[in-house]
Amino acid sequence: MKFANPWWFLLLLPIAGLAVLWWLRARKPNGIRFPELTGIEKSVSQTRLGPDEIIGLLTVIGLCLTVTAMARPQFGLKTEQISGKGVDIILCLDTSGSMRSVDFKPQNRLGAAKEVALKFIESRVRDRIGLVVFGGTSMTVSPLTSDKRALLEYMKHVAIDMTEVDGTAIGMAIATAADRLRESKAASRVILLLTDGRNNMGQIDPVTAAKAAAALGIKIYAVGAGSLEGGLMPMQHPVYGTRMVPMKNDLDEETLRRVANAANGRYFRAKDPKGLAKIFEKINRMEKSEYKIVEFTSYRDLYFGWLAAGFLLLVLGALLQQTVFRRIP
Repeated sequence: MKFANPWWFLLLLPIAGLAVLWWLRARKPNGIRFPELTGIEKSVSQTRLGPDEIIGLLTVIGLCLTVTAMARPQFGLKTEQISGKGVDIILCLDTSGSMRSVDFKPQNRLGAAKEVALKFIESRVRDRIGLVVFGGTSMTVSPLTSDKRALLEYMKHVAIDMTEVDGTAIGMAIATAADRLRESKAASRVILLLTDGRNNMGQIDPVTAAKAAAALGIKIYAVGAGSLEGGLMPMQHPVYGTRMVPMKNDLDEETLRRVANAANGRYFRAKDPKGLAKIFEKINRMEKSEYKIVEFTSYRDLYFGWLAAGFLLLVLGALLQQTVFRRIP
């Protein structure tokens, strides 16, 4: 709420002064008020407002409300006009069995990837984002969408081996993501690829898929995940149950570099959770949306309600003075 003519509030100062003078005068006892002493005790213990106090209070409040109305209280409704183009992004996550490795403690590689991806999605307020997962084959979990709430729910349900085919089909994943971006009219189209392995499944070579994506104007940021020393992998043993087995890294960094270079992007190596978070933050800064936002505010006057309330109180005070509280000379 705002006031269009706030200087009217200066009238409250003389009103407050008159109210104080009236109150002091009204509370001043008369010289001889009681014809006998029996009424004194009753008067001293009386705490109710008398007729003069009630009429005065109604008058002061009515004047205050009237002054507020003269100041023109207004309620503003803001609207935004947005122009410009954003970024369309496909998150491409490896969900193969090797992503169970727990070298990104306290989580496994996929858990750490999901955590930073969730923060990345929340930070891209006005961009459209889609989600592709891959193992031995690739699948679209979510097409490009601006519904961040739905996308965050999809991301939470991403799990190991959800494609039901083990392996690492990086080329197929890039092709699927590029197909989702093919019809996009965004100023920038990006594939953010995260994997911890090498291409060993699918009919499409990763570099060939990256060149095809580049021909469509799509950029690829490739992220290789995995510590230098490898990690422990939970494996099921028929006798001993789940056992943690050391697993060496099988990350094909050379191919990922070629993929990123072919699609005018960059390759990053994430060796721990903090490094992975910094990589996503860096990509977030590199791919900025270009939006111009102009705010408009339309105001609606609210003075009538204040004026009506003040007028009613003044009229009520005058009526009480001439009826219920009328004094006979």
